[in-house]
Amino acid sequence: MTAPIISGKQVSEEIRGNLRQEVESLVKQGLTPGLAVILVGEDPASQVYVRNKEKACHDLGYYSEVHRLPASTSQEELLALVEKLNQQADIHGILVQLPLPKHIDEKSVINAIAVEKDVDGFHPVNVGNLVIGDDSLLPCTPAGVIELIKRTGIEMSGKHAVVIGRSNIVGKPVSLLLQRENATVTMCHSRTANMKEITKQADILVVAIGRANFVDASYVKPGAVVIDVGMNRLDNGKLAGDVDFESVKEISGPITPVPGGVGPMTITMLMHNTLIAAKRLAGLA
Repeated sequence: MTAPIISGKQVSEEIRGNLRQEVESLVKQGLTPGLAVILVGEDPASQVYVRNKEKACHDLGYYSEVHRLPASTSQEELLALVEKLNQQADIHGILVQLPLPKHIDEKSVINAIAVEKDVDGFHPVNVGNLVIGDDSLLPCTPAGVIELIKRTGIEMSGKHAVVIGRSNIVGKPVSLLLQRENATVTMCHSRTANMKEITKQADILVVAIGRANFVDASYVKPGAVVIDVGMNRLDNGKLAGDVDFESVKEISGPITPVPGGVGPMTITMLMHNTLIAAKRLAGLA
């Protein structure tokens, strides 16, 4: 029996519909959520992401600024722009598209963004609040993962969740968010011994390891929820996740496809964060 597909596209559209209604209400009160995106250099993937973020802002009625800077931009020039946006009243969220050119220190730039405008959820203060369970702007992709699991109707509390991958962007934060939902969490990574023995115990399996089709059916407990965060470009030009979708869907429970699973949720959660930041900065949250 083939598993039910978790459509990130459908869930994303539902959330955006709610955001659009709330933005319309805020605009009538004189508040338009504003997002500034900074792109340094000509990375093709980054250009696509930035265009998609700009389009989402326009579709939802946000104010949008996109600052496209040459790859030769100095760290000092970039930090000066970030500080200008920190002070700009009509900007409630600031996102610096990663990766940055090698001569720029990413940590310094992330740390320079005002905590209350850090809609990527990467600032150490927001990360620290996530770790201790305090309110914070959550990293977008992990927040999207949790939202997708919730939409399956499957209770996370008391379940064994296994996360493959320990990156600061996905693996670590998603494990913390799963713990918030009272799941028991095990993290696996490239040095994990007997990985299959661990993953086959998972009621919920989140895969973010960055290797195309790494997880096949032999890793998966029958009926488990499988969330594939991977996005890999194959030699034939097609996109593939970290999960071998065709084999795993035959034994898993609800599963996300690639594309159309976690991907659409990332920008939607960014829009959600920007709305939260706007309301907080305006004293409405």
